[in-house]
Amino acid sequence: MGFLSDALSRVQPSATVAVSQKARELARAGRDIIALSAGEPDFDTPQHVKDAAIAALAAGKTKYTNVDGIIELKEAVAAKFRRDNGLDVTADDCFVASGGKQIIFNALMATLNPGDEVVVPVPYWVSYPEIVRLCGAEPVFAHADASTGFKLTPAALEVAISPKTKWLMLNTPSNPSGAAYTADELKGLAEVLGRYPHVHILTDDIYEPLVYDGGKFATIAQVAPELQARTLTMNGVSKSHSMTGWRIGYCTGPKPLLKAMLKLQSQSTTNACSIAQWAAVEALNGPQDFLKEWLQVFQDRRDLVVAGLNAAEGIDCMVPAGAFYVFPSCKGLFGKTSAGGQKIETDEDFVMALLEETGVALVHGAAFGLPGHFRLSYAASNAELEAAVSRIQDFCAGAK
Repeated sequence: MGFLSDALSRVQPSATVAVSQKARELARAGRDIIALSAGEPDFDTPQHVKDAAIAALAAGKTKYTNVDGIIELKEAVAAKFRRDNGLDVTADDCFVASGGKQIIFNALMATLNPGDEVVVPVPYWVSYPEIVRLCGAEPVFAHADASTGFKLTPAALEVAISPKTKWLMLNTPSNPSGAAYTADELKGLAEVLGRYPHVHILTDDIYEPLVYDGGKFATIAQVAPELQARTLTMNGVSKSHSMTGWRIGYCTGPKPLLKAMLKLQSQSTTNACSIAQWAAVEALNGPQDFLKEWLQVFQDRRDLVVAGLNAAEGIDCMVPAGAFYVFPSCKGLFGKTSAGGQKIETDEDFVMALLEETGVALVHGAAFGLPGHFRLSYAASNAELEAAVSRIQDFCAGAK
């Protein structure tokens, strides 16, 4: 249509949203669907957080707030960064938006020009390259795969950086792979970045609490303080406190960048929801003991899913260190035909045939930049996961 912008033509719709929508349509049509395509914890928001929202509502805290967040939330964010991440920041160094995605969008929109480049490790969260393109810049893909544990190596980073590079996008633990960088691995990347002072780092730490097997979360500004002045550390309450619908993301970074993001947000959404902000204050300042219980539940689910998928013919699943996704290879099924008559030549063929024939909704790996794989979210009940794994095993066994 002639009246649509050129910028819109540069981006693709979110594949994860598209698959979820298809699953919902099939469910409405009466199909028995197990949707493991969305990145959303299945736990309810903790009661003390909901109570804080109710109290804020009763107190009439329903008006506009400062564009970048109420001071109480910015102070809670700063305290969280000091407590959990060893970052010496104050409320003035922090910023609040309507979800982590808006933080990323603000930062890139406020800094990118046509011709700029952003290094995006592969596999990537579907929105990273699309936001870069929407800003008129170019994503440069730094390849990582199963051979590196789906983690960017210093050598691959070095090759991807050019004089046009403005940002490196870093996500740990990762969506879609579940890969989590250790402090030493981040130091290796930091050594490379130290040689390129024109490159800024945007680290997406939204899955911070979900690191398994006794592993310790690390963020790059923590292990490489010399990079803090050019690092935007983004986080939020969506995954940590099961508050996806509340839409609260937050960050800390260099003040000139935050000022630019404030200018942009003042002309777009203005402040995040006032009630959600007060709920987030309680989320960050209140009890955190439930996180250990959730972590164990997710780890048990991970182990259930990994074992079940590795027992399926043609599937090869690495054990992820964090988040709530597995990112297995389905290449062992290529060239086969499903029991329903669908030829499987690609990862998209696999997930679409699986959805049509078994009702299990997954996302194909090409959507994340790495064909031959698929993403399964194990943020679902054990019963759903056991049923899904059983259906996947039967599907794979029936492919000839």
